Amino acid sequence: MIRFALEKDIPKIGELLLYIDKLHHDGRPDIFKIGRKYSDEELAEIINNPQTPVLVATNENDMVIGYCFCIYQQHNDNSVLTDIKTLYIDDLCVDEKYRGKHIGKSLYEAAVKLAKKNNC
Repeated sequence: MIRFALEKDIPKIGELLLYIDKLHHDGRPDIFKIGRKYSDEELAEIINNPQTPVLVATNENDMVIGYCFCIYQQHNDNSVLTDIKTLYIDDLCVDEKYRGKHIGKSLYEAAVKLAKKNNC
């Protein structure tokens, strides 16, 4: 099931963020520190901001097994771009135990559907 993230999801989203940050650090320790991209407080702000929707995939127990951080962007009076509204995918992750089950694809498709619903 795909739904919008809730504050109760912050602990699991935080675990997934830490996992991704560790992967980045392991691959490029010269660039990435070990840590989380967002604190719990920052996650709460992001989740509660309509301009930064976070979609989550959940299992049958409503536990988060993946996320998709999105950002609405509006390009007005840009010298190169038309006045277009877009929904940008900032980060997408699926718990490694659930990979290979098309959850990432489902999160991506939900983001596309959200973008179309909001005329992006």
